Amino acid sequence: MRIKHVLAAVAAMVLIMPIMADARVNNGTSRGSRGTHTDQAPAPTQTAPAAKPVERSTTPTQQAQAKPATTPAAKPGGFFQRNPFLSGLMGGMLGAGLIGMLFGGGFGGFGGMAGMLGLLIQFALIGGLGYLAYRLIKGRAAPAPSPAYAGGMPRPSESVARSMLPGTGGDDVAAAPVGLAIAAEDFKSFESMLSDIQSAYSKGDLARLRTLVTPEMLGYFSEDLSANASRGLENKVEAVKLEQGDLSEAWSEGGIDYATVAMRFSMIDVTRRIADGTVVEGNPQVRTEATEVWTFLRSRGGNWILSAIQQT
Repeated sequence: MRIKHVLAAVAAMVLIMPIMADARVNNGTSRGSRGTHTDQAPAPTQTAPAAKPVERSTTPTQQAQAKPATTPAAKPGGFFQRNPFLSGLMGGMLGAGLIGMLFGGGFGGFGGMAGMLGLLIQFALIGGLGYLAYRLIKGRAAPAPSPAYAGGMPRPSESVARSMLPGTGGDDVAAAPVGLAIAAEDFKSFESMLSDIQSAYSKGDLARLRTLVTPEMLGYFSEDLSANASRGLENKVEAVKLEQGDLSEAWSEGGIDYATVAMRFSMIDVTRRIADGTVVEGNPQVRTEATEVWTFLRSRGGNWILSAIQQT
């Protein structure tokens, strides 16, 4: 009988373990979209030196375009090899001269006035061809003028300006690589949303979450809440407090502003059975900590909403 009880307990724990792995909002996974930066790692910060890549996103993976195969450049030959017409003409003239020599004319026995005239014509043609060859060689040797910024505009510096969130030190305003400024009120919004999103998720309040997150993130949270409900569990996250945070990067694209911030926060994180309120994970008297990288977006003039969460 004892063996049966032990097996039953183990089976119950196995059912609960996927939820207990990380019960807070987003279940400890990396999901969402960061615009064109979705496939890129966030810039490291003091709070989060590294972040895991996005595991699930509705943003298509940006595949690098395959470079067309290039054939090796042919080695440059001599002048006459590059100009077959001139080489043929010169060969013809030399051949004519040799034939003339065999028959007593040109280059040798001049054969009277006709031979002399032919010789002069041959010298004139050879001289003209030599001058033409000189002009062609000089033209090829002259460097072609380069257009301004031939290689494209200089690439901006890869350094990223960072600013600590309110209450954690640092400046109130940080300039992003593309010139997007993140002000003190923005940091206050990020800190407030950290608590508001956790609270709405704990209550299963999808209507409230809809005003705080993107439709994509709302779909992920809805799936998580449904999975909890199917197991007869509910997750309660309370007393969320930001302990440390700083800006990773901020940029704009297509009329949308993005800001990625690293946040270390503490909370009371407890998972209970819905039927009887029994705690199956966490301790209501002990605070736990987590460090995550959150990305927010806003339309110009709009409010910030959550678009991605990445684990560290």
